[in-house]
Amino acid sequence: MIILLTGDRGSGKTTVCQRWAYQARAAGWDVAGLLSLAVFDRGLKLAIDALDLRSGERRRLARMRTATTVAEGLCTPAWCFDTATIAWGNQVLTHATPCDLLILDELGPLELERSQGWTAGITAVSTKRYRQAWVVVRRELLTVAQRLWPMAYVVEVADASRWTWPSVPKR
Repeated sequence: MIILLTGDRGSGKTTVCQRWAYQARAAGWDVAGLLSLAVFDRGLKLAIDALDLRSGERRRLARMRTATTVAEGLCTPAWCFDTATIAWGNQVLTHATPCDLLILDELGPLELERSQGWTAGITAVSTKRYRQAWVVVRRELLTVAQRLWPMAYVVEVADASRWTWPSVPKR
């Protein structure tokens, strides 16, 4: 089963993935994949860290672009990405399956429009070597993801604090 998790920025998509990973691990599932964790300073999102759900290793993935940022390497209008962390993330995703729960937070414009970034995530999801895959996709890229995985369920996150949590079956 593939679930495409979508919603507005700040709606709690990553929070939903974190909580589901915790519950699945508590039920004995093998949980693998990557989370993109926001890094805040005084209420401002300044960076994004990548977290390997299997090992717990965390690395800086991206820094916010500012007017004085020299755009080197892989950048979008809002972010400059660390190419070493992207390579590390692709290695994590290459070895993530087989598993019970694969989480990929998130596939964005780099992957779905430019064929860059965590491209190994697209391959990992497409192999179907898992019990469930949860893939975070921005609403504006949802149709692209649905073309890749037409059988996927779409779950809209409007407010993670109001999320109804089903129980995770024991492994």
